[in-house]
Amino acid sequence: MDIRTEHLTKRFGQQFAVDDVGFSVRAGEVVGFLGPNGAGKTTTMRMICGLTAPDHGQVWLGGELMEPRSVQWRRNIGYLPEADPLYEDMPVLDFLRFGARLQGVPAGLIDKRIAWLVDVCGLGSEKHKRTGELSRGYRQRTGLAFTLVHDPAVLILDEPTTGLDPNQIVEIRALIKELGKTKTVVFSTHILSEAEAVCDRMLIINKGKLVAEGTPEQLRGKGLGGLIYAVRISGAQPDEIMAALEMLPHVTSVVRGPAEGSFEVHMGSPGAESISAACSAHGWAIGELRTVEHRLEDVFRDATLN
Repeated sequence: MDIRTEHLTKRFGQQFAVDDVGFSVRAGEVVGFLGPNGAGKTTTMRMICGLTAPDHGQVWLGGELMEPRSVQWRRNIGYLPEADPLYEDMPVLDFLRFGARLQGVPAGLIDKRIAWLVDVCGLGSEKHKRTGELSRGYRQRTGLAFTLVHDPAVLILDEPTTGLDPNQIVEIRALIKELGKTKTVVFSTHILSEAEAVCDRMLIINKGKLVAEGTPEQLRGKGLGGLIYAVRISGAQPDEIMAALEMLPHVTSVVRGPAEGSFEVHMGSPGAESISAACSAHGWAIGELRTVEHRLEDVFRDATLN
C-alpha cells in the first residue's frame, strides 16, 4: 500500500515544525526518514498516522485520502513511537492479546498471530514476563510486535533502534528489512549507516522542509553537494598547497588526506582544470587527480547545515 503526502504543514505557535512537505513511498519500499533532532520527522510521521492533524496538506494511503479519526485508516498502519507504548504491569502475551483485540483481529486468529509475532520478534524467552521487567532491547521488540499485531500494510517506525546495543540493532535492522519485503516501511533515524544498511531510499528533512531524497547511490552522486576531488601534489609545503587550493573558484573546502601531499578538494562545480592549471602555474607535480564519490555524511551535512 503506497503513501503520498502533499503540502503537509504543521505549525506550533509561530514555529513551523513541518513546512510544505510532499513525498511518496511505494508499496513494498523501505524508506529512511533522516534529519537532525527537531527537524520535523516525528511530526510528519504522526500526521501520516492520523494522530496529529495538519494545518494544511493531505495524506493518501493506497490512493484513499485520509479522513480525520478514520478507524479503518489507522488499522492499515502500524505506528511505533520512539517511547515504547507499553503497559508495564501486563505480561508480554497479555499485552499482545490486548492489542489484537483492540485492533479487531478475529478471535479465532489471535493465538496464531501472537505465536508468529513471538517467533519473528524473538520474544520466546521473555514472553511470560511483565513488560516493565524487560530490558531495553526486549521492550523495543515487544513494541514492534504490538505494532504488527493486526498485520498492517504500512509500518511507521520512529527511531526503532534508539537505546539498543550493537547486537540488538543488527537484529532489529534485519527484521525491518525482512518486513519491507511485504510491507511499506517508513522509519526515522539520524544514523546514516543505519539508513544505508536497511532502506531502499532516503528522505532528508531539515527545519521542517524536505531538502533531499533519493537512493543512497543517488544522494552520493554529483548532483548534491558539488564534487569532491582527490589530489596528490608535490613540490611545495602542504600549507602552501592547501592555501592555493582554497583560493580556487568554486572551492568550498579543502581537507588534508592521510598520505603525504594528498588533499580532498570540495567544489561547487567541476574544477579539475582549475586545479591542474594552478599546479602548473606554481610548478608543482600532480601525482593524482580524480573525482571521488560523496560520503553520505557529506551529503547530510550539506543538506542540513544552513
